[in-house]
Amino acid sequence: MIRSISVVIPAYNEESRLPQTLERVAAYLSAQDFDFHEILVVDDGSSDGTVALAEAFAAAHPCVRVLQNGVNRGKGYSVRSGMLAAAGEWILFSDADLSAPIEQLSTLTQASESSGADVVIGSRALDRSLVGVHQPGFRESAGKIFNFVMRLAVGLSIRDTQCGFKLFSLRAAKTIFPRQRLDRFGFDVEVLLIAQLHGFRIEEVPVKWSHIEGTRVSMLGGMRAFVELLEIRFNQVLGKYR
Repeated sequence: MIRSISVVIPAYNEESRLPQTLERVAAYLSAQDFDFHEILVVDDGSSDGTVALAEAFAAAHPCVRVLQNGVNRGKGYSVRSGMLAAAGEWILFSDADLSAPIEQLSTLTQASESSGADVVIGSRALDRSLVGVHQPGFRESAGKIFNFVMRLAVGLSIRDTQCGFKLFSLRAAKTIFPRQRLDRFGFDVEVLLIAQLHGFRIEEVPVKWSHIEGTRVSMLGGMRAFVELLEIRFNQVLGKYR
Protein backbone atom coordinates (compact mmCIF):
# COMPACT_ATOMS: atom_id res chain seq x y z
CA MET A 1 0.00 0.00 0.00
CA ILE A 2 1.24 3.48 -0.90
CA ARG A 3 1.78 5.45 2.31
CA SER A 4 3.80 8.46 1.17
CA ILE A 5 2.96 10.79 -1.74
CA SER A 6 4.19 14.03 -3.28
CA VAL A 7 2.14 15.94 -5.86
CA VAL A 8 4.07 18.14 -8.28
CA ILE A 9 2.06 20.92 -9.97
CA PRO A 10 3.88 23.01 -12.61
CA ALA A 11 2.31 26.46 -12.85
CA TYR A 12 2.65 29.30 -15.34
CA ASN A 13 0.29 32.28 -15.01
CA GLU A 14 -2.26 30.19 -13.13
CA GLU A 15 -3.60 32.78 -10.66
CA SER A 16 -7.21 32.19 -11.78
CA ARG A 17 -7.14 28.40 -11.39
CA LEU A 18 -4.48 27.66 -8.80
CA PRO A 19 -6.36 28.53 -5.56
CA GLN A 20 -9.20 26.15 -6.35
CA THR A 21 -6.75 23.48 -7.50
CA LEU A 22 -4.70 23.69 -4.30
CA GLU A 23 -7.81 23.57 -2.11
CA ARG A 24 -9.05 20.47 -3.90
CA VAL A 25 -5.71 18.65 -3.90
CA ALA A 26 -4.98 19.49 -0.27
CA ALA A 27 -8.44 18.38 0.84
CA TYR A 28 -8.16 15.12 -1.08
CA LEU A 29 -4.71 14.24 0.28
CA SER A 30 -5.70 15.09 3.85
CA ALA A 31 -8.67 12.73 3.61
CA GLN A 32 -6.47 9.79 2.57
CA ASP A 33 -4.61 7.44 4.89
CA PHE A 34 -1.12 8.64 3.98
CA ASP A 35 1.69 8.72 6.53
CA PHE A 36 3.18 11.65 4.59
CA HIS A 37 1.96 13.90 1.81
CA GLU A 38 3.12 17.15 0.25
CA ILE A 39 2.26 19.45 -2.64
CA LEU A 40 5.02 21.13 -4.63
CA VAL A 41 3.99 24.09 -6.79
CA VAL A 42 6.71 24.87 -9.32
CA ASP A 43 6.29 28.36 -10.73
CA ASP A 44 7.71 28.78 -14.21
CA GLY A 45 8.40 32.51 -14.22
CA SER A 46 4.78 33.66 -14.01
CA SER A 47 4.08 37.34 -14.63
CA ASP A 48 0.77 37.36 -12.72
CA GLY A 49 -0.08 36.63 -9.08
CA THR A 50 0.63 32.90 -9.19
CA VAL A 51 3.57 32.99 -6.78
CA ALA A 52 1.86 35.26 -4.26
CA LEU A 53 -1.24 33.07 -4.22
CA ALA A 54 0.77 29.87 -3.90
CA GLU A 55 2.90 31.29 -1.08
CA ALA A 56 -0.18 32.53 0.77
CA PHE A 57 -1.72 29.07 0.53
CA ALA A 58 1.55 27.48 1.66
CA ALA A 59 1.66 29.75 4.71
CA ALA A 60 -1.62 28.25 5.86
CA HIS A 61 -0.87 24.70 4.77
CA PRO A 62 2.49 23.26 5.93
CA CYS A 63 2.24 20.44 3.39
CA VAL A 64 2.70 22.91 0.51
CA ARG A 65 6.06 24.07 -0.86
CA VAL A 66 6.60 26.66 -3.58
CA LEU A 67 9.57 26.37 -5.94
CA GLN A 68 10.45 29.08 -8.44
CA ASN A 69 12.33 28.81 -11.71
CA GLY A 70 12.87 32.57 -11.75
CA VAL A 71 12.30 32.82 -15.48
CA ASN A 72 10.19 30.82 -17.90
CA ARG A 73 12.08 27.58 -18.49
CA GLY A 74 9.32 25.29 -19.73
CA LYS A 75 6.92 22.69 -18.38
CA GLY A 76 9.47 19.90 -18.66
CA TYR A 77 11.99 21.88 -16.62
CA SER A 78 9.36 22.58 -13.96
CA VAL A 79 8.29 18.95 -13.67
CA ARG A 80 11.91 17.82 -13.40
CA SER A 81 12.60 20.38 -10.66
CA GLY A 82 9.59 19.22 -8.69
CA MET A 83 10.35 15.54 -9.13
CA LEU A 84 13.91 15.93 -7.92
CA ALA A 85 12.83 18.02 -4.91
CA ALA A 86 10.00 15.68 -3.85
CA ALA A 87 10.31 13.66 -0.66
CA GLY A 88 7.45 11.18 -1.06
CA GLU A 89 8.00 7.50 -1.87
CA TRP A 90 5.64 8.08 -4.80
CA ILE A 91 5.41 11.28 -6.85
CA LEU A 92 2.45 12.38 -8.96
CA PHE A 93 2.81 15.01 -11.67
CA SER A 94 -0.53 16.74 -12.27
CA ASP A 95 -1.47 19.62 -14.55
CA ALA A 96 -2.60 22.73 -12.69
CA ASP A 97 -6.03 22.69 -14.33
CA LEU A 98 -6.86 19.23 -12.90
CA SER A 99 -8.15 18.12 -16.29
CA ALA A 100 -7.61 14.68 -14.79
CA PRO A 101 -9.26 15.03 -11.35
CA ILE A 102 -6.98 14.49 -8.36
CA GLU A 103 -9.41 11.79 -7.23
CA GLN A 104 -8.09 9.67 -10.09
CA LEU A 105 -4.87 9.23 -8.11
CA SER A 106 -6.46 6.15 -6.53
CA THR A 107 -6.81 4.63 -10.01
CA LEU A 108 -3.06 5.02 -10.55
CA THR A 109 -2.05 3.76 -7.11
CA GLN A 110 -4.27 0.71 -7.42
CA ALA A 111 -2.75 -0.06 -10.82
CA SER A 112 0.74 0.18 -9.35
CA GLU A 113 -0.13 -2.10 -6.46
CA SER A 114 -1.71 -4.73 -8.70
CA SER A 115 0.92 -4.67 -11.47
CA GLY A 116 4.10 -3.80 -9.59
CA ALA A 117 4.78 -0.96 -12.04
CA ASP A 118 7.13 1.87 -11.01
CA VAL A 119 5.53 4.24 -13.55
CA VAL A 120 1.76 4.53 -13.97
CA ILE A 121 0.35 7.02 -16.46
CA GLY A 122 -3.16 8.27 -17.01
CA SER A 123 -4.50 7.80 -20.51
CA ARG A 124 -7.30 9.40 -22.49
CA ALA A 125 -6.92 6.98 -25.37
CA LEU A 126 -7.68 3.64 -23.70
CA ASP A 127 -11.31 4.46 -22.89
CA ARG A 128 -12.61 7.58 -24.59
CA SER A 129 -15.97 7.20 -22.85
CA LEU A 130 -14.21 8.60 -19.76
CA VAL A 131 -13.47 11.88 -21.55
CA GLY A 132 -16.10 14.29 -20.26
CA VAL A 133 -15.22 17.31 -22.40
CA HIS A 134 -13.21 16.72 -25.56
CA GLN A 135 -10.53 18.99 -26.90
CA PRO A 136 -11.28 20.94 -30.09
CA GLY A 137 -11.25 18.60 -33.08
CA PHE A 138 -7.97 19.85 -34.52
CA ARG A 139 -6.19 19.26 -31.20
CA GLU A 140 -7.52 15.72 -30.89
CA SER A 141 -6.46 15.00 -34.47
CA ALA A 142 -3.02 16.49 -33.85
CA GLY A 143 -2.67 14.33 -30.75
CA LYS A 144 -3.42 11.16 -32.69
CA ILE A 145 -0.92 12.13 -35.40
CA PHE A 146 1.68 12.92 -32.73
CA ASN A 147 1.23 9.50 -31.16
CA PHE A 148 1.61 7.80 -34.54
CA VAL A 149 4.81 9.73 -35.31
CA MET A 150 6.07 9.10 -31.78
CA ARG A 151 5.71 5.34 -32.22
CA LEU A 152 7.68 5.47 -35.46
CA ALA A 153 10.40 7.78 -34.17
CA VAL A 154 10.85 6.52 -30.61
CA GLY A 155 9.23 3.10 -30.49
CA LEU A 156 7.12 3.46 -27.34
CA SER A 157 3.96 1.37 -27.47
CA ILE A 158 1.93 3.84 -25.42
CA ARG A 159 -1.42 5.15 -26.60
CA ASP A 160 -1.29 8.53 -24.81
CA THR A 161 2.05 9.94 -23.70
CA GLN A 162 0.79 13.51 -23.21
CA CYS A 163 -1.85 13.21 -20.49
CA GLY A 164 -0.67 15.39 -17.59
CA PHE A 165 -1.28 12.84 -14.85
CA LYS A 166 1.66 10.51 -14.19
CA LEU A 167 2.81 8.62 -11.10
CA PHE A 168 6.42 7.59 -10.44
CA SER A 169 8.02 5.68 -7.62
CA LEU A 170 10.80 7.64 -5.93
CA ARG A 171 13.27 5.03 -7.17
CA ALA A 172 12.15 5.54 -10.76
CA ALA A 173 12.04 9.34 -10.48
CA LYS A 174 15.60 9.55 -9.15
CA THR A 175 16.79 7.47 -12.11
CA ILE A 176 14.70 9.07 -14.84
CA PHE A 177 14.60 12.80 -14.22
CA PRO A 178 18.34 13.52 -13.83
CA ARG A 179 18.68 12.11 -17.37
CA GLN A 180 15.87 14.23 -18.82
CA ARG A 181 17.18 16.79 -21.32
CA LEU A 182 14.10 18.45 -22.81
CA ASP A 183 12.56 21.44 -21.03
CA ARG A 184 9.44 21.93 -23.12
CA PHE A 185 6.43 19.82 -24.11
CA GLY A 186 8.32 16.87 -25.60
CA PHE A 187 9.53 15.86 -22.14
CA ASP A 188 6.66 13.40 -21.55
CA VAL A 189 7.88 11.11 -24.30
CA GLU A 190 11.47 11.51 -23.19
CA VAL A 191 10.92 10.50 -19.56
CA LEU A 192 8.82 7.49 -20.58
CA LEU A 193 11.53 6.36 -22.97
CA ILE A 194 14.16 6.75 -20.23
CA ALA A 195 11.96 4.70 -17.92
CA GLN A 196 11.73 1.93 -20.51
CA LEU A 197 15.46 1.99 -21.26
CA HIS A 198 16.22 1.54 -17.56
CA GLY A 199 13.88 -1.39 -17.18
CA PHE A 200 11.04 0.24 -15.26
CA ARG A 201 7.63 -1.23 -15.92
CA ILE A 202 5.17 1.32 -17.31
CA GLU A 203 1.45 0.79 -16.79
CA GLU A 204 -0.99 2.88 -18.83
CA VAL A 205 -4.47 3.14 -17.33
CA PRO A 206 -7.65 4.94 -18.45
CA VAL A 207 -8.65 7.96 -16.36
CA LYS A 208 -11.47 10.44 -16.31
CA TRP A 209 -10.43 13.60 -18.13
CA SER A 210 -12.03 16.82 -19.36
CA HIS A 211 -10.65 19.59 -21.52
CA ILE A 212 -10.30 22.84 -19.56
CA GLU A 213 -10.22 26.13 -21.44
CA GLY A 214 -7.05 28.16 -21.10
CA THR A 215 -4.46 25.66 -22.34
CA ARG A 216 -0.84 26.87 -22.26
CA VAL A 217 0.13 24.78 -25.30
CA SER A 218 0.37 27.04 -28.35
CA MET A 219 0.29 25.79 -31.92
CA LEU A 220 4.00 26.60 -32.17
CA GLY A 221 4.66 24.62 -29.00
CA GLY A 222 2.71 21.70 -30.38
CA MET A 223 4.75 21.74 -33.59
CA ARG A 224 7.96 21.95 -31.58
CA ALA A 225 7.01 18.73 -29.80
CA PHE A 226 7.13 16.93 -33.15
CA VAL A 227 10.65 18.21 -33.75
CA GLU A 228 11.65 17.13 -30.26
CA LEU A 229 10.78 13.53 -31.14
CA LEU A 230 13.77 13.58 -33.48
CA GLU A 231 15.91 15.07 -30.74
CA ILE A 232 14.85 12.28 -28.39
CA ARG A 233 15.72 9.64 -30.97
CA PHE A 234 19.08 11.31 -31.60
CA ASN A 235 19.86 11.37 -27.87
CA GLN A 236 18.91 7.72 -27.60
CA VAL A 237 21.21 6.70 -30.45
CA LEU A 238 24.08 8.64 -28.85
CA GLY A 239 23.48 6.88 -25.54
CA LYS A 240 22.71 10.05 -23.63
CA TYR A 241 19.99 8.37 -21.57
CA ARG A 242 22.24 5.68 -20.11
